[in-house]
Amino acid sequence: MSAEPLPRGRHRLSREQVLRSQRGRMLAAMAEAVAEKGYASTSVADVIGRARVSRETFYEQFADKESCFLAAYDAGVDAMLTTLAAAREEQATDDPMARYERRLATYLESLAAEPAFARTFLIEVYAAGPRALERRRAVMDQFVDAVHEVLADALPRGADGRFASEMIVGAVSSLVTTRIGTGDIAALPALREPIMRFARRVCAA
Repeated sequence: MSAEPLPRGRHRLSREQVLRSQRGRMLAAMAEAVAEKGYASTSVADVIGRARVSRETFYEQFADKESCFLAAYDAGVDAMLTTLAAAREEQATDDPMARYERRLATYLESLAAEPAFARTFLIEVYAAGPRALERRRAVMDQFVDAVHEVLADALPRGADGRFASEMIVGAVSSLVTTRIGTGDIAALPALREPIMRFARRVCAA
C-alpha cells in the first residue's frame, strides 16, 4: 500500500485530488507505522509525520487513530480482493482445484510483496479493538465465500461444503499468520504446495 506525494510548489490539482492524495498517504503511513511499532504504540503524530500532513488535515478526514486504521484496513483488503479478482479473470479453466491454486498463489505472493500490509492487517488487527475484529471476521467470511465459490464443484453440497471451505480458509490463515508473526514473510509463497495437498484431501473427504 503506497501513495504518491503531491508535487512541490503550485499545482493544478483539484481539492478532491488533494484530499485523495492526503488520505492515501495517511492510510499508507498508518500501515507502515503499525507494522513497525505495533498498533498500541502507534500515535497520530507517527501517521502525520510519515504522511507529511498537518494534524488539522488528519482530523478533517479521521475522527481518531482507530478510524484511520479501519480505513487503512478496508483499503488494503479492497486492494487484495481486486488483485484476486484479476487473477480469476486471467485464468479460464473448468478445474476447481486449478482455479483455487492460482488464486492461492496470487494471495501468498501479494502478501510477501507487501510485508507492512501483511503484518498490520493479519497480526496487529488483533490489538486494534472490537471494531477491527468485527471487520476481520467479515473479511474472513468473504474469503470463505470466495473459496466456496471456486471449489463448489469439488465439495459436498450444503452445510458440509461450506464448512469444508471454512476449514481451508482457517488453515491458510493460521499458516500465513504464523509465518508473518515470526518474520518469515518471504516463505509465504512456499506454502502453496502443502496447502494444496491439504485442500485436495479436504475435497476428497
